[in-house]
Amino acid sequence: MTVNRRDVLKRLTAGAVGAAAVAALPGAQPTLRAVAVAAGAEAPSFHGPHQAGIFTPPQRSAVFAAFDMTVPSAGALRQTLRTLTARARFLTTGGEPDAGPITTPPADNGVLGPVVPADRLTITVSVGGSLFDGRFGLAARKPRALTAMGVFPGDALDPAWCHGDLLLQICADNADTVHHALRDIARNTRGSLLLRYRRAGFLNPPRPSGAPRNLMGFKDGTSNPIAAEGADLIWAGADEPDWAAGGSYQVLRFIRMHTEFWDRVSLAEQEAIIGRRRDSGAPLDGFDELDKPDYERDPAGALTPLDAHIRLANPRTAETTGGRILRRPYNYDDGLIPGGNLDAGLIFCAYQRDLRRGFEAVQRRLADDPLNDYIRPFGGGYFFALPGVTSAQDWYGRGLLD
Repeated sequence: MTVNRRDVLKRLTAGAVGAAAVAALPGAQPTLRAVAVAAGAEAPSFHGPHQAGIFTPPQRSAVFAAFDMTVPSAGALRQTLRTLTARARFLTTGGEPDAGPITTPPADNGVLGPVVPADRLTITVSVGGSLFDGRFGLAARKPRALTAMGVFPGDALDPAWCHGDLLLQICADNADTVHHALRDIARNTRGSLLLRYRRAGFLNPPRPSGAPRNLMGFKDGTSNPIAAEGADLIWAGADEPDWAAGGSYQVLRFIRMHTEFWDRVSLAEQEAIIGRRRDSGAPLDGFDELDKPDYERDPAGALTPLDAHIRLANPRTAETTGGRILRRPYNYDDGLIPGGNLDAGLIFCAYQRDLRRGFEAVQRRLADDPLNDYIRPFGGGYFFALPGVTSAQDWYGRGLLD
């Protein structure tokens, strides 16, 4: 006779009461609504024309994990993406993990307890240019601008922290949810996906209000496109392969901040370098965080220096309006680097319709940014976020592989 693991655990925990006991009853399957309420927030929808995790309001915790694809054929790649879809669908919806025989390892790692909460989890799947080499016969279906990320002025890129066949952006309201999801996916794709690198990030709560602050103490992400602008600025255009409709180019950059040096700079100089007030987040020619800087009235840079970071990144001209990008940054803090300084900084993540008009144009303008003296990009890559999974029968990359 096969002994069911959950039956044994129920006997051992027969004294439990309340919601946990209800969830453990035979056949009890918590609904999406119930799991989301238990976690404190409604979960974003998994199904749709675009993936969640792009315009989704940023969650507090994230991990960015790049993988190399180790399968030998397009058929095996197809099965890997089907498996990835099934796990992401369950993890982002929440519920009871499958029970198995007590003689086998548990199907779930148990980090989140007997019922997996949705916790506003999003899993955004992107592919790198290397997936379109000769291994799977996909070269002709490659997004037109998807290449390996190049080296920009000031970069010190470490190959161990760059590129990848596939990237997972996993975000949730709690760090244990993100950890649980990555472990679940890695376990269920073992033998198909080999982890290349990973870095965890976090968002600070608003202090005291508005956009979160980065580790330099300034608000980050105040000026961003809204969802209504996505068709023109974020989602793939008509010049891309048909299967790419609903997808977006994604840029990932790991940027170390030299916080020890930054902390020795006067507040006035810090604000001149960034172009905003540190306390309120207001532009230097404004009073409120959401005020729009008026560079036309300040052509000589008397209020906002001509080389201020926000002015170089987004000059707010007719020529640059169509190249705006959707930034989704996270802070990271990961111990020390050789010499004893902090290994802390920014996980820069951005989505756009056009890499050349978007991120690359911004990087060219930032070549002479004084902020470059206090930061050092060391990794990341270019990826293409796949179109959304539209139904229970759909799966990541179906249009690409079918």
